[in-house]
Parts: sequence; structure tokens; C-alpha cells
Amino acid sequence: MGTMIPFKRPDGGAVQGYLAEPLQAAGAPGIVVVQEWWGVNGQIRGVADRLASAGYVALVPDLFRGKSTAEAEEAHHLMTALNFGDAASQDVRGAVQFLKPRCGKVGVTGFCMGGALTLLAACNIPEIDAAVVWYGCPPLEYIDATKIKVPLQGHWATQDKFFPIATVDSLEKKLHEAAVTFDFHRYLAAHAFANETAVGPGRIPATQYDPVWSQQAWDRTFRFFGRRLG
Repeated sequence: MGTMIPFKRPDGGAVQGYLAEPLQAAGAPGIVVVQEWWGVNGQIRGVADRLASAGYVALVPDLFRGKSTAEAEEAHHLMTALNFGDAASQDVRGAVQFLKPRCGKVGVTGFCMGGALTLLAACNIPEIDAAVVWYGCPPLEYIDATKIKVPLQGHWATQDKFFPIATVDSLEKKLHEAAVTFDFHRYLAAHAFANETAVGPGRIPATQYDPVWSQQAWDRTFRFFGRRLG
């Protein structure tokens, strides 16, 4: 459905991204999708395609510059080598700035590592209009909640071994104190519950796809973006 395209970072550097467009792309709102630690693989391209099918122009910036993997050890290596501040303020912001003139309103959403980057984007990208975080959070000292001026939605797993729910409690406290508009949902699920590839023998043990919770979270996401991006 989509295609790889080049776009510019605010600093002038070039990035590739996977662009998926709806049949009626003119005037459609935009959503930047931030990858998991696996890279821009078939699963995350499928997320962009799903958003395009729902009427959004979706762009996935290639944070790993063409690299992707199905191996957890290699994924961890790629993620550890990533400069999160640069990725949020340059790659993700560049994607937002690419969509903004053609789409008007632009949201950001991301999963796991991409969820953490979505929160950083909400703090650091003035052009975005709304953000949806899926089970990912940076260390809380990196979040300046007073800078978040857009509505947030979050989907969190109460059985998450990577991002403990106690961290979400502390994040909520920070957001409340800064008077951020947010709407968080908790699911009796494991990490990556919305990733349909987190099944069977090949999955990381602490992850598990849950089709029921995934569908509910997606329904909430579409309602949220429909209201906020229109």
C-alpha cells in the first residue's frame, strides 16, 4: 500500500520513511508512526497501512536507517545506539513537518521504544496536535510535562515487565501536576499486546499479543484521533 520516501530533518539532514496514504489523501489528517525496536518492518508498516485505510496519511520515519531485525539481541543493540533526543527532535519532528503543510493537523503515535519517543515528541515538537502512546515511556526525568500542550492518550499493560505500571502511576502524577489533558487506559495484558507478531515460539517471553485488548485500544485510538485531528 505504501512506499519509502525521503524527507528532511529540521537540521537539513535527509531521512527515509514509509508513507501510506488513503484513497482520498487530499486534506486528510496526518499521523507519524514511531517504530518499535525491531525497525521499520512489515508489522509497523502494517500499522501505517491500517491508519491509511481509516483515512489518515501515515508516515513511519526510519530511525535505524534501513536496519531491521527479528532478533531481540540485535534489536536491543540498535535501540541502545539510538540517540533518543535526536530521533525525537529531528527525525520525528521532520516527519511531522513533512506532513503538516499537506495535512493541516498531525498526530504522533508509537509503540514500546516508539511510545517513549512519542512522549518525548509531545514535549519537544510544537507542530503536533495530539499523541497516542502504546506501552512505552522514557525515564521520567526526561519528560518536562509543562511543555506538553497537546492531548495525550495512553495504552498500558498492567503485566508489563519492561515498563512497570508503577512508572505509569508516576507519569500520571507528573501530567496531572502540569495540567496536561490525558486519557490513559490500562489492560490486563503483557507488553506488546497490540503487536500481532508477538505470538508463538518466536516471541520474546515477556510479550504477548492479545487480540481483544488490541481491538479495544485501537477503537479508542481511532475515536481519539478522529476527535482531535478531525
